[in-house]
Amino acid sequence: MIDLQKLSTERRNPATAHIDELSTLSMLQVINEEDKKVALAVEKILPEVAKAVDVITDRLSKGGRLFYMGAGTSGRLGILDASECPPTYGVEPELVQGLIAGGIPAIFKAQEGAEDSPELGQKDLREKDFSAKDVLVGIAASGRTPYVIGGLQYAKDVGAATIALACSPEPAIGDFADIVLVPVTGAEVVTGSTRMKAGTAQKLVLNMLSTGTMIKLGKVYGNLMVDVKTSNKKLEERARRIVMEATGCSREESIAALMEAQGNAKLAIFIHLTGTDFATGQEYLGKAHGHLGAALQQRGVG
Repeated sequence: MIDLQKLSTERRNPATAHIDELSTLSMLQVINEEDKKVALAVEKILPEVAKAVDVITDRLSKGGRLFYMGAGTSGRLGILDASECPPTYGVEPELVQGLIAGGIPAIFKAQEGAEDSPELGQKDLREKDFSAKDVLVGIAASGRTPYVIGGLQYAKDVGAATIALACSPEPAIGDFADIVLVPVTGAEVVTGSTRMKAGTAQKLVLNMLSTGTMIKLGKVYGNLMVDVKTSNKKLEERARRIVMEATGCSREESIAALMEAQGNAKLAIFIHLTGTDFATGQEYLGKAHGHLGAALQQRGVG
């Protein structure tokens, strides 16, 4: 029998004990006050998050992949973060992947019992050919989800890098991780509803892990997403604006540079600033491992 009372995310919150008696505005003010605590909880673990970003960056730069694994809200948040990486940073869908207990149906509807199987976590990783080159981030608000523990055990056994993300102190999943991230968010507004403060903290940390990694991999120039994939009209327009912001050129010049660069904003910026062509841009960016700033410096610009 699991003693949920020992988990900080499962305790009753005295600040919300009578929330059902409040006016709508007062109720929302209480929720907002609790939400304010989340960013502070994340702030306390920034050094550990930085270590995690460096580990992920190192593995991905050497051909590895990043996997998120969780059940319920934790799993859905991992899938959300992973699914946003290709359009934002132009990476292949296989580079960052999310796994959830119960598979695709669990994204939309809870799959009873799936999270209680460590074997299922191991099976899901095996099916992805998970190896020592990869990184696994196990996500569990309570820190004790068997599905996640099974996955982390498997990842550790094959020599992969392992990171645990939980919101309750001394999480069980931490025993199977190289780096343990624990933003302690405390009791929820509605007892045990970890989609709230715990979920928000997890989202903030996952934002940092993927964004920090992509910046260090050269997917960002200044604060511009220069590897954006122009897969729809909105993103095509964003690419034009990115080129304009980075170079100070006109809209017409931006369109021309993007045409020369075959829609690649990073390459278009290099071409416009250096007055070169597609092949030269590819050559310099290749030498700089995709880092636009370094490529421009090699060409004597910036």
